Amino acid sequence: MVGEKGQRRKFRRLESRLRGMMLGLALGDTVGAARGKPPVSGPLRAGVSTQLACFTAEGIVRAMVRMTHKGLCHPPSVVLHAYCRWAALQGIEAEKMRRRWAPGTGTEWPDGWLIGVPVLAERRGSAPATVTALSRIDERHAGTATRSRGCHALTRALPIAAIGKEGAALAGETAALTHGDPAAQSATVWATALVHHCLTSSPEGVQHPIPTNQLVQETLRAGIAALPLLIRDAAGGECDHLMTVFRDAVDRPAEADLLARLAPDATAPSALRGGLYAAASFPGRADFGTALTFASGAPDGDSVASVTGALLGAVHGIEALPVDLVSRHELSWVLDTLARDLLTQAIDSPSGSEYVEGWDPYWWSRYPGW
Repeated sequence: MVGEKGQRRKFRRLESRLRGMMLGLALGDTVGAARGKPPVSGPLRAGVSTQLACFTAEGIVRAMVRMTHKGLCHPPSVVLHAYCRWAALQGIEAEKMRRRWAPGTGTEWPDGWLIGVPVLAERRGSAPATVTALSRIDERHAGTATRSRGCHALTRALPIAAIGKEGAALAGETAALTHGDPAAQSATVWATALVHHCLTSSPEGVQHPIPTNQLVQETLRAGIAALPLLIRDAAGGECDHLMTVFRDAVDRPAEADLLARLAPDATAPSALRGGLYAAASFPGRADFGTALTFASGAPDGDSVASVTGALLGAVHGIEALPVDLVSRHELSWVLDTLARDLLTQAIDSPSGSEYVEGWDPYWWSRYPGW
């Protein structure tokens, strides 16, 4: 009985953190776009990073469904397919996308439940490298990555942190679908591995309970130290750099000038370093909103605040997110559903497998395995 209770607690904690990470990313994207001053009433608009993160999460679920049913899957291709569905909804080379993906399927395209979400069909900002690479897709080629090191390679990939240690490598591969710069791919790998550590670590139960206001900093410190174990062929220099950023946050928290130096532009490395600095500068459970406001002051506040929100949400869990912001965000239900479904698919495939009948007859139509 004790073991069962322990497993239930572990599941609930992971579920809370995964939901917190997804919604934290979205709130950061929104607050960052508003330069720290979102509307005091009415719906809060989702940004393009949030839209793409939704399709990343959906693509990962569909890749897992395919693996359980077919035993063979190339997850980056399934995630690419997800981004193409986003592009088609946006009206970006829709006919070219349809020619690339629809022939021979025997079903309508695009498919899956996300295509029914109106907000995901609205233009909510620019993702130039992603759009350019997807626009080059045709019937024979999967697309051609640009030379960009832009932040969307990283921000859209963070949901991949949910799937385990192998998620870091997959995050790098998905970044490479559209962003050819090695720095963008590397920062995406490091960020995803760090978020994974935040989702799954439990330093409060190792030896002595850790006060809530120290939990974020201890988790981030331990997470950075563990990154070489999570990332194959990890570069020690980058790990040292991230530890320096963390120590700056502890010793010199919430300095706007320092944030601007750490995150000077709209690149993936800036998003990671700025987001880490902001999260570690405001470790208190009640400081979530303040952390996003501070992160929004970076030169590219959207991306920095997205990473800040994802890190803090992954440590504190969804219960720590400001109710006023969560309840007004227009994609809250979508993000929460995706987070829950990611975890459900990972631990108990509702659609079954090639040889085992599933318990949810609608799961395959929601997440077709291709």
